[in-house]
Amino acid sequence: QVQVVESGGGLVQSGGSLRLSCTASGRSFSTYHMAWFRQAPGKEREFVAYIKSGDGRWTTYSTSANGRFNISRDNAKEMVHLQMNTLKPEDSAIYCCAADSRPGYIWNYASPEEYSYWGQGTQVTVSS
Repeated sequence: QVQVVESGGGLVQSGGSLRLSCTASGRSFSTYHMAWFRQAPGKEREFVAYIKSGDGRWTTYSTSANGRFNISRDNAKEMVHLQMNTLKPEDSAIYCCAADSRPGYIWNYASPEEYSYWGQGTQVTVSS
């Protein structure tokens, strides 16, 4: 069985930074594609960032995250990180980590339906 756990959320002022972390257990960590999604009250779940399985050299970001956020992985520590910089109040949401172990690429990586395993989320609040 696969268990996904996130951590690192909190309260920061506008312009500040946070680093979220996520781990997925149950099989070799390097086989997991990993992604971050977020959901604010009253809004649909929104894709944030994706990192491919293996060495994680392929990453992609939402338009809002591009240039401010960075996703990385450390397979030896079985961790994926989301470094969030220059945070804005509109970034406030519950951030959820997702994982999937399919071979190759996830073509539609921005779709929540593509991921088999999910964490329960960590709250990020950015104050004005």
